[in-house]
Amino acid sequence: MYRLTPEQQAIADRAAALADEKIAPFAAEVDEKGRFPSESMTALAEAGFWGLLIPEELGGMGQGPRTMVAVVDQIAQRCGSTAMVFMMHLSGTATYLADPVRFATQLRAAAEGRHLSTLAFSEKGSRSHFWVPVSQAKRTSDPDVVTLSAEKSWVTSAGIADGMVVSCQAAEGEGIEAGSAAVFVVMKSDPGVSVTGGWSSLGMRGNQSNPMTLQDVSLKLSERLIGEDGKGLDVMLGKSLPIFQLCQGAIGVGLCEAAFSATQGHLTGQKFQYSGSSLADLPNLRARLTDIRVRTDQARAYLSAVVDKVESGAADAVLYVLAAKISSGESAVHTTDVAMRACGGAAFSKHLGLERVFRDARAAVVMAPTTDALHDFVGRALCGMPLFG
Repeated sequence: MYRLTPEQQAIADRAAALADEKIAPFAAEVDEKGRFPSESMTALAEAGFWGLLIPEELGGMGQGPRTMVAVVDQIAQRCGSTAMVFMMHLSGTATYLADPVRFATQLRAAAEGRHLSTLAFSEKGSRSHFWVPVSQAKRTSDPDVVTLSAEKSWVTSAGIADGMVVSCQAAEGEGIEAGSAAVFVVMKSDPGVSVTGGWSSLGMRGNQSNPMTLQDVSLKLSERLIGEDGKGLDVMLGKSLPIFQLCQGAIGVGLCEAAFSATQGHLTGQKFQYSGSSLADLPNLRARLTDIRVRTDQARAYLSAVVDKVESGAADAVLYVLAAKISSGESAVHTTDVAMRACGGAAFSKHLGLERVFRDARAAVVMAPTTDALHDFVGRALCGMPLFG
């Protein structure tokens, strides 16, 4: 449905095979123990997928959004936590690509599976309103150096990712407007960086989205600043958010597909001993399965249309990108709810794996930008109003 070229399809097929062999076997344990999906991420690194979006001249696969959504879709069908970690890595490396010369070292290392990236936008002081960071860089006696102190929340792969794309208010100075943002690359090894909380969640239990504290972290503008000082929001909205949103769309679709597969297998594989008939002989259950199939196909078709808009440079592409997470996220919530009803008590237990998908599907609703916020953004755009009013 993503209309992949033969080369793109081969990459998606390779991702599906890897997901079956190296990701799916660990999904239940990752969820049960709430641990980082290290085996899955190592497998993706060794197969070169950490460099999926990185240009070939920097050692990557050089792929675009169409291949990306197909790959993330396949991963999410097997393990939502792995898909979330991978999504954040792709969002981080896509942001590095705003300045591929300055961040060539990180990009090459990522392509070689030696550098895991993530985003650190949300803050304790502004909660899910990631576009208004409250932390602020501070200038030092060296015009090329600033220090940053911040309390970041919901940092996926916290303490594990080698590099974080971190937002803050730009340091006050000539030519910098009050409230302007800046975006930096902060390394795990930088002095003053620490994980300051644990992660225990309803769903996506393996992604380790812990709070992190940055305390007087010293950053060289010439080495760590992404884009222009004071123009960080342009970087966040232009480089980070599109990849984040498209990947979130693909995760939602993958969870829908996982719900369909589990439901189909249960309905066709289980029988009533007293009559010999299967659950699939009940028309109400077949209707629920059909509902899941249609909603899954609709969500994937919409995501494919969004990719078309992005690749063609359509004037309204941003509107569709914002809505991608709404479409797939709400579809995932709906289909997993229907699947739980269709499979009954078996779904409530863990042996189908459906209750894990049910819980994972709820993450998109509350993850910034939340579904409510996205509805407002799209509504404002449709009414000709600025997104941030």
